[in-house]
Amino acid sequence: MSIRLIPLTDPDYRPFSRRIAWLAAEADGTPVGSAFLRLDSRSNYSHLAEFELTVHPAERRRGIGSQLLAAVVAGAREHEVRSLLSDVQVDSVGDEFLRHHEFEIGLTLIYTRLDLSAAVPDVPEVPGYRLISWEGAVPDELLQTFTDARTGMNDAPMGTIDTSVDVWDVERTRHAAEVIAQRGDHLSVVAALDETGQIVGFTEVVVPGDGKGDGQHYGTAVLPAHRGRGLALWMKPPRSRRPATASPTWTDSSPTPSTPTQPCAGPTPSSATNPATRPTAANSTYSSPASRYRTSEPATATLRLAPVPIIGISTTRSS
Repeated sequence: MSIRLIPLTDPDYRPFSRRIAWLAAEADGTPVGSAFLRLDSRSNYSHLAEFELTVHPAERRRGIGSQLLAAVVAGAREHEVRSLLSDVQVDSVGDEFLRHHEFEIGLTLIYTRLDLSAAVPDVPEVPGYRLISWEGAVPDELLQTFTDARTGMNDAPMGTIDTSVDVWDVERTRHAAEVIAQRGDHLSVVAALDETGQIVGFTEVVVPGDGKGDGQHYGTAVLPAHRGRGLALWMKPPRSRRPATASPTWTDSSPTPSTPTQPCAGPTPSSATNPATRPTAANSTYSSPASRYRTSEPATATLRLAPVPIIGISTTRSS
């Protein structure tokens, strides 16, 4: 039976982005796959976009994914998006699909897991700082300083992916917490304050609302002027001891190569991820597309748009 792509109206509105969707269906209307292209409305990210692509396992090897990918690329070009970025599981069907379409890797993330049933070692306090914590949205009196502290992520390794500086304002900070709450999940934050009362570092953990599965470590950042004192190590143990709800483990992802930390600081390595890019311009000087692989995610092609492509493919397996 022939496959037709049906454009859909996606109600998933966000202040900084919107999505275009396609449904792949048999002639009788039976759905067999879908794709979602997320366009970023921020001026410094409008050349980027994100998309997710899924084909039912029983319907693969029929060219449906390729049809959906072609629709996504065409949609990206129509909106002057220059390149694609993708997340899929290494050695999965999605990995094979992206390799077939000449996607390449731009960044490897190492995924680690911490068993919360085991004792979490104590970490010495850092003189001149104090820790605070909250659940959910940041308190109003800390909103601006918490937003400012997010610049501590600006120099995070991005491999060969040339991204713009990720700009945060108070509206985006509020919205990030609202999205987590709307999903029914629980956000838990520990922050380090200096002697002036400004937030200079933070760590975030999100726990599924049903208390099942892993909690997700959303990130840890310390402002450059306050690094080298052990703040990142100090902030993590309180949150891992007191997750928002009961969860047996929590997972962490970090770029590689990265600076080694003390073993007591957190989880042990369990898997790795490789992000990369794909140019969408018809006259692109880059010879190959690229993708982003995530080993801890389902084996479906989840594609993202990103700025600069990488030449050459490599994958990192679980430790």
